[in-house]
Formats: sequence, C-alpha cells, structure tokens
Amino acid sequence: MTDPTQGRAFLIVMDSVGIGGAPDAAGFFNGDVPDSGANTLAHIARTRPLAMPHLDALGLGAALRLASGQGAPGLGAAPQGLWGAANEVSPGKDTPSGHWELAGVPVPWDWHYFPDTRPSFPADLSRRIAAAAGTGGILGDEHASGTEIIARLGDEHLRTGWPICYTSADSVLQIAAHEEAFGLERLYRLCVEVAAMVHPMRVGRVIARPFVGGPGSFARTPNRRDYAIAPPGDTLLDAAMRAGRATHSVGKIGDIFSHRGIGAEHKGKSDSDLAAQLLTLAETAEPGSLTFANFVEFDSLYGHRRDIEGYARALEWFDGVAGQVMARLRPGDLAIFTADHGNDPSWTGTDHTRERVPVLGWGLGPRAIGQVGFVDVAASIATHLGLQPVGPGKSFL
Repeated sequence: MTDPTQGRAFLIVMDSVGIGGAPDAAGFFNGDVPDSGANTLAHIARTRPLAMPHLDALGLGAALRLASGQGAPGLGAAPQGLWGAANEVSPGKDTPSGHWELAGVPVPWDWHYFPDTRPSFPADLSRRIAAAAGTGGILGDEHASGTEIIARLGDEHLRTGWPICYTSADSVLQIAAHEEAFGLERLYRLCVEVAAMVHPMRVGRVIARPFVGGPGSFARTPNRRDYAIAPPGDTLLDAAMRAGRATHSVGKIGDIFSHRGIGAEHKGKSDSDLAAQLLTLAETAEPGSLTFANFVEFDSLYGHRRDIEGYARALEWFDGVAGQVMARLRPGDLAIFTADHGNDPSWTGTDHTRERVPVLGWGLGPRAIGQVGFVDVAASIATHLGLQPVGPGKSFL
C-alpha cells in the first residue's frame, strides 16, 4: 500500500564523500595519524578544480565551508537547495554505523576489530572457518588489501582449495575464493556460517569476495555479497514498511540492513549500473515510497586505494547522475544526497577517515540547516513521508 497524497523520498549515499574532520576526529586514526586534518572533498579539489555544478547548486561548496572552513576550487555557487553538514555519534567510521545512523539508529556498542598482527584471528575461529569450508585450514589470516592478497595467495588457493581470509581496520572479516574452482554458492554458504560465528562478537560484516582468472591475472568479480549484523533497532526502512509504503534499496543497502525493511532490491555490477537503476526509480517509484541508495565506488575503488584523480573523476561523473535524477523528480518529492563517513585519498594509510558529511536536499528550495546529526536525516525523511518518528533525531524540515 502507498500513500498517493504524498511525495516520495530518495536518500542517496555517496559512500565516503566527507567534508572535513568531525569534532571527535582526533580520536580516530589511520595507523598512528589522527583523522583530525582529513578532508576528502577539499583535498581532492586541491589537486584540481572540481566540475560539480548540480550538487554545488544545491549547496555542496557551502556545506564544505560550513563543515571545515575550507573552500574548494570549482565549488562555491550560491545554494539553491537545502544544505548543511552532519556529525555522527556512533563509535565507528564504518559503513554499517554511518548508514544505520542515517536511518535513525546510532550504534550502541563498540565494534570488535581484529588486531593488525599475524595471525589476526583467534586460533579457534580460524579452525571453525576451515571446518565450515571443509578444508585443512585457511590462507591469509591478516590485515590486507583485497586485490593485493588475491594476487599474492591466489595460486596457493587454487592448489590447496583453502579460502583466503583477511580483515582491515574496519570491523570486518572478508573471505576471498575463486568463483569456479571454489564455487560461488559455496562461498556464499561459507560466509553465512562465518557470520553466525562472528556477529555475536560484534564483528560488523562478513564479506564474500569472489574472484576469477589464473596466476598473474586474478581479478575480483562484481558478485561481492555482504553479511551484516542486523541493526539494533527499528530504522527508517522498518517504519516505512510498517506504514505500508513501498521501499526500494539500490546497491548494497539491502545487505547493510540485513534485508530488513526492504521491499525491492536493485543491484548492479558497477555504480554505472546502479545509476541506471536509480534513474528508473526516479521516474517509476510509487507515490509515498522511500528509495535508499548507496554508491560505493568512491570508497572501494578510489578512497581505500588512495587514487585522488580517480576519485575526482568519479565525483564529476556522479554529479551528472545527480542532475539527471533531479530532472526526473516530481513536485512534492524530496531527495537528500549525503555520505556515511570520509575516505580521504590524500591521507595516510588506507582506512576510512572520521569526517562530517554533506546534507544536500532537492525539493524544498533554498534552506540552510546548519550542522545537524546523522539521525536528523532519518527524522526529516520520516516527517516528509508522514511516518511515525524514527530514532532520537529532530527533523530539520
């Protein structure tokens, strides 16, 4: 059931597009370096002006100045949309924390992180993973880059059949295996079993990382799948579904929320595929519906790999997508463009960075909302859709 008397809502997350160190950034680190000086957007723009006319017209440059006091070459138009900056309170700078809080549920616990030692995993956990895989052991058992560890251990994986297990600075356990030699469905089943082992430890996600190819030419495939711990309370998605509204997830949103509150999932092999899905939903999503989208490649392809120019090109490409989305929206709709954390590609290390994020809105005309909380985004969308209040946030509408 939908509500034809109301407009629709689109919550669009530009994964890792931070706009300056959060108030508590000094307590978060990349290696031994605190995140207090990180600024994903400003540091990318420092290398060359950014051409992002659509999001800048909403207020992106203004939000950056509000959050960090810094301008950015190419950004600085007079805001024509709703604009501000948001701070996170959850004790993490990870994907689930950011998305859950944007949906109204701050994380009430400290995540478990595996130490940057060799081995990283407790011996008993490694034995249980191997038993679940039906193998004599596991490979990796360390902090690693996903592409690097596949290149280094792919040959041994093919020889032994043992899964490659690794982690990072996030609360995550990743399992890489060859789609053909190991089997894609077997990898998914293994990740389900491992998730049941580590979620009680407060490990946020188990991620299936399938790859193909042979020695010297291994490559990850788009068949990644995340097995996330369930949110600890009702989210904006739950509230919308409980009210009988249509809900759509684009990208990895369904995985992040353990598929709870999701009516229809829209997947793709790339952000380009997801953009096509979002453009279709901008035209076809039901009256009164909620569409929640994540564009991950800013983070996965460019932030973690510290690729500044690649990140800049992705931002400019996405700005064109945003312009097309806004052109398809209807009177009464609300679209909010935001982010879940930072990942400054100019920063030390390879981890996320603790940053404020932009909050840019289409559909309400010029409106400065100042500095708000992540949870205020959920409260505001709930207000727009006429839903019961969600979480501790306050609507900025």
